[in-house]
Amino acid sequence: FLGVMPAYSAVDDALTTKLVTFYEHKKDSSVPSHQATVLLFDPRNGTLKALIDGSVITAKRTAAVSAIATKLLMPPFAEVLCILGAGVQAYSHYDIFMELFTFKEVRIWNRTKEKAEKFASSVHGPVQVCSSAQEAVAGADVIVTVTMATTPILFGDWVKPGAHINAVGASRPDWRELDDELMRNSVLFVDSREAALTESGDVILSGAEIFAELGEVVKGTKPALPEKTTVFKSLGMAVEDTVAAKFVYDSWSAGN
Repeated sequence: FLGVMPAYSAVDDALTTKLVTFYEHKKDSSVPSHQATVLLFDPRNGTLKALIDGSVITAKRTAAVSAIATKLLMPPFAEVLCILGAGVQAYSHYDIFMELFTFKEVRIWNRTKEKAEKFASSVHGPVQVCSSAQEAVAGADVIVTVTMATTPILFGDWVKPGAHINAVGASRPDWRELDDELMRNSVLFVDSREAALTESGDVILSGAEIFAELGEVVKGTKPALPEKTTVFKSLGMAVEDTVAAKFVYDSWSAGN
């Protein structure tokens, strides 16, 4: 797939388009599944100001939004973090979650165990490699799914009541990471209702009702409900790339 994600933010005085290629590698590959470039324009006259590595921005802004959702939605005494998947997004999520939160235990599972072991040995801090997704999920307070799965790999009867799930993979309308039971019996938050109802197989195929957009919780117009089992379905929004790209450009311009 080749995706084009244009956005304009008047508040940030930024106009961008992200070009992202998405290839499903049938075998484990050294080439990332997602590769991206962000074009930053001058919104006053359309001049191209910068060409920025969009892969780094995509990884970091996606994890940053998951961190916001987790801060708002996770149970008050969250001690165990579980990451399903060991690709680029697993690393970016681990980095920011370790910076912002204090988990006593971190677990990881990946379809290919060698990649999970490589992850555990390359990050700072102890990570337990689990032999199954069910083992990794058992008793976890916060779960992050960052896989290339097309059918569910996380099931409702495995999940601790009151846990928070960040569902980041399965970005196609016919792909799944979470099963119907988990989707229907959790309070569902999304980044964009419109996107979720057209792009997310987890939302579309389960028929789960969207409770709120994350932005509504940030603004205080919808409650967070951290005492409930919550799912944040993350698809990504072009404005996130715009804000991130402008931040990078302004820092570079200032000599930082």
